[in-house]
Amino acid sequence: MDEPLVLLVEDEESFVEALSVGLVREGFRIEVVRDGAEALARFDEVNPDIVLLDLMLPRVSGVEVCQQLRARSQVPIVMVTAKTEEIDMVVGLEIGADDYVTKPYRMRELVARMRAVMRRAALVAEPAPLADSEAVDGEVVVGDVSIDPSRYEVTIRGEAHQLPLKEFELLGHLMLNAGLVMSRDTLFERVWGYDYVGDSKTLDVHIQRLRSKVETDPSAPTRIVTIRGVGYKFEKPRNWLKR
Repeated sequence: MDEPLVLLVEDEESFVEALSVGLVREGFRIEVVRDGAEALARFDEVNPDIVLLDLMLPRVSGVEVCQQLRARSQVPIVMVTAKTEEIDMVVGLEIGADDYVTKPYRMRELVARMRAVMRRAALVAEPAPLADSEAVDGEVVVGDVSIDPSRYEVTIRGEAHQLPLKEFELLGHLMLNAGLVMSRDTLFERVWGYDYVGDSKTLDVHIQRLRSKVETDPSAPTRIVTIRGVGYKFEKPRNWLKR
């Protein structure tokens, strides 16, 4: 199997040198670009297996690069930045990044995260069942929300929605287990994998994003509710059905 190709988008030479040496040693090939505009231009040419994307870039910001790449590809994206504020992590996940690391970082941790998101991306072509107890072949309908895992379709109040992969998987697990409380640990394991090494706030960010689409009033959720100290539950109306 060919060594995976990393599109490294970084303008600080000291990090470029260190990452190039470290990642090659770990079995990756490297294509380096030093600004956002070049990253967008080179992406389709090199067809990388993963993008390592700095947030603060000249010409076109890392945020804009991530948004444009995610609009046309599901390639794994790990954002890297010197900033540590929570808002930066939230922004990175909101625009479609798969994971987020801050400088300075340990090479071992960075490589572990890169490999984890690549493994998860590889499962897209052959997805696992949405629940341990039952494989779903058809549609799941809970109130005015329906999800069809076999067709990768979601309908909310009669309107079709295209969800990012992790949002789709998270919604699927919650709906398949409608009326039951799903612990945070269970959701992490089923959606991100037992070897996930990212920030624990990732789950909360994805729940917020789902609520913005599923709830009529996301500030007062009645469908995806928080069970404090445990996790989340998709409320099951009386007329729910699973088919």
